[in-house]
Amino acid sequence: MDTTSLGTPSAEEPYSHIVIEPSILYFGTPVVLLSTENPDGSFNVAPMSSAWALGQTIVLGLGADGQTAHNLGDRPDLVVNLPTPAMWEAVERLASLTGRHPVPPTKPNGCRFEPDKFTAAGLRAERSHSVRPPRITECPLQLEAVAQRVAPDASKDFVIVEAVVKRVHADPGIVVPGTHHIDPATWSPLIYNFRHYFGLGGELGHSYRTETPHESAHGRVSGKRA
Repeated sequence: MDTTSLGTPSAEEPYSHIVIEPSILYFGTPVVLLSTENPDGSFNVAPMSSAWALGQTIVLGLGADGQTAHNLGDRPDLVVNLPTPAMWEAVERLASLTGRHPVPPTKPNGCRFEPDKFTAAGLRAERSHSVRPPRITECPLQLEAVAQRVAPDASKDFVIVEAVVKRVHADPGIVVPGTHHIDPATWSPLIYNFRHYFGLGGELGHSYRTETPHESAHGRVSGKRA
């Protein structure tokens, strides 16, 4: 669409939007819990909500002063654990904790050092298959990965991590039987939306590319399962 033909609204024409300056731009992304290895061989777990996937690569945005960013700079193994909406309280218990000692001055007020975050959050660790950091038992989807690139972002306040997934573990209850597909009808991620926690609502429809169709609200099945 050629917007140059729209012109400038007149003084009498009402605007449909207002200009705002939000302090954050977390407009709704899944929460992940990252397991990484500390310098002493112990393990850190940290919540974050800036993650997205490109094929088998997961792109992560991390605070530059956090223990996770420091760990991945030297020890690239990690696990991307995806919690359920019911786990939001465990995630929030981690929010004010850091694996850095002393606590960096860039951390929010009230943040404190905690060497054993698994216990503090009430989470269980289980051995991974291809990387050193453990998986989180309670998370129904766990991605073992290796960071291939760790670099500062344009602002220098954050670190961008590109990690290649090596192995995926899934609770059988969220997998379409007889396939390797996650069933979107049974899997619901925890969403962090402008510093509030949400789950998913009911399905509205699906892409023409879906490989996991199921009955719609009208009782019809559409699409083809590969």
